[in-house]
Amino acid sequence: MIHARSIPVARVQTRAARSKPTGVASRSRSIVVMAAVNTDQLKAAKVELKEVITSKSSNPIIVRLAWHDSGTYNKNISEWPTRGGANASIRFKPEISHGCNAGLNSAVDIIEPVKAKFPDVSYSDLFQMASAVAIESAGGPKIPMRYGRKDASAPEQCAPEGAGGPFADGSASPGDHLRKIFYRMGLDDKEIVALSGGHTLGRSRPDRSGWGKAETKYTKDGPGNPGGQSWTPDWLVFNNSYFTVMKAQDDEDLLVLPTDAAVFADEAFRPYAEKYAADESAFFTDYSAAHLKLSELGVEWEEGGPVTGI
Repeated sequence: MIHARSIPVARVQTRAARSKPTGVASRSRSIVVMAAVNTDQLKAAKVELKEVITSKSSNPIIVRLAWHDSGTYNKNISEWPTRGGANASIRFKPEISHGCNAGLNSAVDIIEPVKAKFPDVSYSDLFQMASAVAIESAGGPKIPMRYGRKDASAPEQCAPEGAGGPFADGSASPGDHLRKIFYRMGLDDKEIVALSGGHTLGRSRPDRSGWGKAETKYTKDGPGNPGGQSWTPDWLVFNNSYFTVMKAQDDEDLLVLPTDAAVFADEAFRPYAEKYAADESAFFTDYSAAHLKLSELGVEWEEGGPVTGI
């Protein structure tokens, strides 16, 4: 079903109307405007995405795809799509070839058959929906997503390289580096720490990011392509273990980047990290809100959007 809404038509005084006998009431009528958000296809796509993501154990890379698409947003730029954000420009070269997006072409390839099956659903909706599905199907919180995003339509609309935040940016500390990236997007310290907890999923591969070991006891047998270094032992389960691991830092097979250590080392970040390490429910609540906000950065909605309840 296409999402639709009725709009009263303004009364227009025509010659015929003027010729009606006195006392005959004018009548208003409605027309149905067909919007560009196909809710039936959205619902079916969500089911399909869950099956695909689960069968391929691709939860981490799908989350990364959506985050990197959203993460180009600049709150200081008003024009769409120049302001970046969740507009699916990441599917185009040169953006998909940016250094920070290494390996994400395989995530786009996972989404393509779903897009072909449900063509009315925008790429940007599919990327963000897939990310929420990946979190939920890994045991994480349900995220109250909204849909109806417009897609960037050409490579010329790609974000410039570096919009996602190069690591060597002159920051005085890892915490300041995180703030430079996330403050540009309009996110605050609590949201930075909550989103950092997303690293409970996934692995870092040195051939893509330059970080981590080639393999560990947690990754040498997969699932999926073996290898890489994970942040947590059960790296396909979404829980609060990222924070307990970062607090303990007692397992050399688990990855701790300078920006990971910062969630406890930085005085402003620490209270949130302590809270999430102690209370998984609190982490889930704050993560869900931060993920939703991230998924809507820079969005331009189609006529009839956003829609909920998918």
